[in-house]
Amino acid sequence: FLLFWEAAMIPMYFVIAFWGGPKRVHAAIKFLLFSVGGSLLLSLGIEALHHFGHTFYLPDLMQMKYAPNVQLLIFVPLFLGFAIKVPMLPIHGWIADAHGEAPAVGHVILSGLLLKMGAYGLIRFCVSMLPEASASFAPLIQGLSVLAILYGGIVAMAQSAIKRFIAYSSVAHMGFITLGIFGLNQQSIQGAVFQMVSHGMTLGTLFLAAGMLYDRTHNPIIRAYGGLQQVMPRFAALLTIFVMASIGLPGTGSFIGEFMILVGTSHHSYLLVLLALIGIVVGAVYMLWMFQRMVLGPVTPYVSTLPDLTRREMVAVIPMAVVVLAIGIYPNILLDPIQASVATLVQNFAQMQPLRIGAVFTAP
Repeated sequence: FLLFWEAAMIPMYFVIAFWGGPKRVHAAIKFLLFSVGGSLLLSLGIEALHHFGHTFYLPDLMQMKYAPNVQLLIFVPLFLGFAIKVPMLPIHGWIADAHGEAPAVGHVILSGLLLKMGAYGLIRFCVSMLPEASASFAPLIQGLSVLAILYGGIVAMAQSAIKRFIAYSSVAHMGFITLGIFGLNQQSIQGAVFQMVSHGMTLGTLFLAAGMLYDRTHNPIIRAYGGLQQVMPRFAALLTIFVMASIGLPGTGSFIGEFMILVGTSHHSYLLVLLALIGIVVGAVYMLWMFQRMVLGPVTPYVSTLPDLTRREMVAVIPMAVVVLAIGIYPNILLDPIQASVATLVQNFAQMQPLRIGAVFTAP
């Protein structure tokens, strides 16, 4: 697992460093440093699993029962290593620069794959192997997740560059995913997995659309664009679908994922649900502002001569739109295959007592 985890990071570094924007070297080095730091923490956590479990075989490790102090000691480095890749607050400093300088293909890889690797690791290692420690840290992690939802939305509203705008929007959306994962119940974890797929399609395509515009104009500033519906009607129509999906409009995949996460979170905290709902409203505000400015506003000089989507670009984007709408209209396409696995994962949480954090300082 760790070997291929590292292997996935290396190409992304070169994609940013060789084909990125003007500040690509700085962004690539920052991405590399955060990735190496996270990998060192993962190595420490995985070595601890081997030390106490005497095996590297994942199915056997998932059957192990660790003492309270052991669980807490293993959980911390594993969680931090995966949280860097999600990324969670306050260790998200690499994502805006990476997305801001990456080429279009880099955005799709980052948003659609690499961020989800962190969320997958949290489910596969932290929640599956260390359930008591996960339950102990869940309130803190859910609090940080809600802060990420609000922080990502507020900072996104302050951005002038479209790529950084979408990057901070991604921080907010990933906050929903970690909120669901550490809800530790059927609805919230199913919603988190569902949202991982929906987010990858929605935000990945928004980044791809931003890359298409940048390739045409080489101008990243949102205010440089306006009146896209008049000049690029096909682009504007597809952008409308993905902006509505990002907001969480009913009929899109994001609505299903966010709704299930909120239902699962409501089982133990109405305050977190309320704060997350405020984050959804903030998200709608900044997304609709961007949409109004770029699609419905007056035609700007940068836009007036732009060509619409080519056939190749349509082939790349239309399948994403179909998937986002399909899973929103018929969510069982995704929910049915994961239901049994999630039920098995959470069956031990119902009667579990969270560990005391202080147990790490006591003998087993």
